[in-house]
Amino acid sequence: MPRSRAHTRERLLAAALDVFAEEGFGRSTVEQVCERAGYTRGAFYSNFTSLDELFLAMWEGRSAQMLRAIEDAVVAAESDGESDAVDLDVAAARVLSVIPVDDRWYRVTSEFTAHALRHPELRVAMAEREAAIQSVILPLVESALARAGRSVTDRSALGRALVAVHDGTTAQVLLEPDRTDVAAARTDLFLCVLRNYSEPNSPSENK
Repeated sequence: MPRSRAHTRERLLAAALDVFAEEGFGRSTVEQVCERAGYTRGAFYSNFTSLDELFLAMWEGRSAQMLRAIEDAVVAAESDGESDAVDLDVAAARVLSVIPVDDRWYRVTSEFTAHALRHPELRVAMAEREAAIQSVILPLVESALARAGRSVTDRSALGRALVAVHDGTTAQVLLEPDRTDVAAARTDLFLCVLRNYSEPNSPSENK
């Protein structure tokens, strides 16, 4: 993709996030996005066919950025200390520290999810992208668990449980941002999921 077109695309994506967050996805228009980005409708339609496609591209970009950060956090946790073993609590805390709890992004994704539920083709697209994200995250989680002396017992259930805990606790943290106990419970719940869907490699393993 030529540099100028890539720059236009990035500006449209950034402008769209602002517009979606302020106006709500369902009330946003192509014209509002173009006005915020400083482009014409022609520039928009040279890059995207619709606001739906733009959102999915936005989601793909943010997901890729998050996955890189998670991979770096897992590698950092595995590099700590002199032992080959990983402390599961430390690894989980590192990973959660790089997963953003973002008010604007949560609002936009929640609204788009409701929109997608009314359109079968978007519902399928979102489910496929969720599965693609899990396919990248799960090997990282399995690697960290293996270094902590544990093996996954139900891979599919673990992936779905991690997504459910992330979505649910994100809402709780955003609703009560000053509650440190709510934020702490987020980490505890992730650890519960990791332990409940894995088992020690030996009876003496307590991590």
